[in-house]
Amino acid sequence: MQQTEKQVKNFLEKWLDRSVQKYVGAMDNANSGHLHELVMGGIEKPLVQLVLKETKGNQTKAANILGINRNTLRKKIVEYKIQCNNKT
Repeated sequence: MQQTEKQVKNFLEKWLDRSVQKYVGAMDNANSGHLHELVMGGIEKPLVQLVLKETKGNQTKAANILGINRNTLRKKIVEYKIQCNNKT
């Protein structure tokens, strides 16, 4: 694993650990069962937006960087209502 990938992984693990501890500590019966949705929604949309910005809207390149299929990326763009150039 490259140094940058390792740094990102370590940062995300620490951030997630702190966040989960806060969530579980504050959780009550009415607020249970949404952790996965909260984490994924909180990370995935800005991640897709940032990669699209860095690739100047090139969806093929963005999908490759994210490690997902281009059609999956397009579904996420629609799902999260992300504005972007329509480059392929």
